[in-house]
Amino acid sequence: MADSPTPADLPVPERTGEAGLLPPELRAWMQLLAAAGSIEQQLRAVVKQNMGVSHDEFLVLCLLADQPGAALRMTQIAELLGRPKTRLTYQVACLQHADLVSRRSVCGDKRGVEVSLTDKARRLLRDVSPALTAAMTQAVRNTMDHRQCEALRGLLPQTTENEPT
Repeated sequence: MADSPTPADLPVPERTGEAGLLPPELRAWMQLLAAAGSIEQQLRAVVKQNMGVSHDEFLVLCLLADQPGAALRMTQIAELLGRPKTRLTYQVACLQHADLVSRRSVCGDKRGVEVSLTDKARRLLRDVSPALTAAMTQAVRNTMDHRQCEALRGLLPQTTENEPT
């Protein structure tokens, strides 16, 4: 399953008129989790090959790249990624060793550390983004079918005629 190009579908209940054990929202959520896990597995090798970093390190770089100023405190990164601070410290050290991030103390807080992207990281992200986007698109196509896409729409709030869709 890790690098399989075939969809990792959850079993879809047969339509027998019975509602099934899971409500549609929970079924959609479980399909989203399964799809995200499968897509993540397919992207790990692509990220390593194109960027030379682990998938978790890639997530740190993407998070920083998406921030105004491209810098965040270590505690914010840990919270946003849902990672333990000790694990994040190791990942940031690896990224710093590769000259992809820099760390500095936060003014007025001797325990606070802010992490920011280096110019090298910005260039790397700019250069590899087309390949990663293509890999992501292909992974989504390989993983999700029309039934799963319809189920995921059930997680989105209903829109009115005046709201953009």
